Amino acid sequence: MNCRRNFLNCARAGRFSRRDFLGGSMTMVAGSLLAGGCGTSLQQTGPMHPFGPASRCAATVKATFVRRKEDYGMWWPGAVYDGQAARRKYSTQLKRMAESLGVKLDLRAVPIYSVEEADAWLAEAKADKVDGLVVIMLDRQQHSWPTAYKAAQSGIPTVIFSPVGTCFTTNTLALADKSGCVVYSAEESDQVLYGMKMLKAGAKMRLTRCIVLKGDKRFDEPLADVGITLRHLPVKAYLDEYHKINVTDEVAAIAEYYMRNARRMRGATRRDVINGVKGYFACRNILEREDGDAITMDCLGGIARNNLKQSLPCIAWSRMLDEGIAAACEADYGAVASHVLVQYLFDRPGFQQDPVPDTVNDAIIGAHCTCATRLRGFDQPPEPFDLVHHHGNRDATARPLWRKGQRITSVDVLPPGHRLNKEGQRSRLLISAGTVVNNVDVPPNGGCVVSVRVKFDGGQDVLSFPGFHQVFFYGEYKQQLVEFCKLFGFDAWVV
Repeated sequence: MNCRRNFLNCARAGRFSRRDFLGGSMTMVAGSLLAGGCGTSLQQTGPMHPFGPASRCAATVKATFVRRKEDYGMWWPGAVYDGQAARRKYSTQLKRMAESLGVKLDLRAVPIYSVEEADAWLAEAKADKVDGLVVIMLDRQQHSWPTAYKAAQSGIPTVIFSPVGTCFTTNTLALADKSGCVVYSAEESDQVLYGMKMLKAGAKMRLTRCIVLKGDKRFDEPLADVGITLRHLPVKAYLDEYHKINVTDEVAAIAEYYMRNARRMRGATRRDVINGVKGYFACRNILEREDGDAITMDCLGGIARNNLKQSLPCIAWSRMLDEGIAAACEADYGAVASHVLVQYLFDRPGFQQDPVPDTVNDAIIGAHCTCATRLRGFDQPPEPFDLVHHHGNRDATARPLWRKGQRITSVDVLPPGHRLNKEGQRSRLLISAGTVVNNVDVPPNGGCVVSVRVKFDGGQDVLSFPGFHQVFFYGEYKQQLVEFCKLFGFDAWVV
């Protein structure tokens, strides 16, 4: 216990070297284990979680099968198709999907057998204000596809699944480009899982509350048509909260984690790391008090440009992104929406960056000073990372190494009025896919210390690559983002 107390006292005072820090921290952990686990470790600390309305969202989805009541006979899908067996199979799969996603599923007990039944079902869905519809086609004839069209025109986001044998392209043609719905035509229902995930993501976005630390006034405003509520607080709220944070067991344990797991440290000191972790707890307190799901801050204008001594929230943002909290730099509202979207749809963090053209390699270097480390997913191990000063040569930040050859996707949400969406009535999603080439070292190069070189697929001139603060994330999800735009009426711009 004395060793543990001495370690924490030294951490609070900033009075030892990195070797002392690591040696003392390991002694403390070992002593805690020998003492029966009374000490604090990272595992005991546990991750942060969203506190706001979106975290309590349970999306509601109404689902139904559609077919004629009599035998199929000669009309498609034909007498060879066992519609009863298909209904049992897809019912089981649909219920499992809903359970895995935490979606409230209202599956109609019997299929829709007529246009009148379809009208009554849709009227009920509107009255219940459900978040989405799932329509499974077990027939191609009579009222079946007219019912799908009615659902698509209902104003409720609609996922339509047509097993092979229940449609021709003549049936799907009118819905191929229709906003408000997506159509999946396949042998198996795997794509429906993503369809339901989109419905859930849309419902959560409409409830998401993002805390904006900027300026000197408090007020709420909607983020255009995205649905996110922006709760503005004076940036002083962060500064005041930061000063309240002491170096507790939790603060020391998280600082220990970063020091112990970093490949190396360059510039950043133990005090920088501790101060960065204090920022994490300051933001956690603000999120909890304000019932927030996400956060962004005018960090450059509110702290750096005013030469204030408080730590910039680079480690805080990195850690929150690892834990599923959307944390955007520089009070960029489009980046907030992009982070939220990536997390809700793909269960992984993104990297908000400044795009730098590389004319030798015909690539874009995404550069910023804060980046998540669990790039493969919230439940996956972190990528190797260094602890370094950010480009202002102060504070501490984690610099993860992106995997060479990794396929990635880029998304940038551009609300109406944005310089790249000035005439738009709806938000526009700028979407690209590419491959990681390598990590760029800063220094000797200048700029932000997390710099990843990406070769994008579209052939766009890198000198005119559109967008800014686009969010890069692991995985190839260009088509899925296009489908999300179609389902919720956003404009997809693929580059």
